[in-house]
Amino acid sequence: MEISGTVVSILPEINGTSGKGAWRKQEFILETEGQYPKKVCIMMWGDKIDQFALTEGDVVTASIDAESREYNQRWYTDLKAWKVEKGVAGSAQPATPNNAPGDFGPPPNPAFAPSGGSDDDLPF
Repeated sequence: MEISGTVVSILPEINGTSGKGAWRKQEFILETEGQYPKKVCIMMWGDKIDQFALTEGDVVTASIDAESREYNQRWYTDLKAWKVEKGVAGSAQPATPNNAPGDFGPPPNPAFAPSGGSDDDLPF
């Protein structure tokens, strides 16, 4: 899966040691584009932290794996980035009349605008 947007926050790196050795992870918050933007928390593990070298404000497309696990009858979902490309999200292209978000043709005809009277003034 892929998700695109702007990095709005980078959380502190967390590290520790397990039976398999030392580990480290870091999460970042990606805000999607569109009329109703969403904020999504994505994690990076190990060498990917240095490889991606993210900073706040970066416009990116992240390739992610979604995985859920159960613990004490509750489910937890992680989004793990395995590839991040900078500068390839949808906002990297300038908006023109042919690809502007919400471009649905010419502006509405003012003759169909409500005249202000009662709530029943519908154009149809």
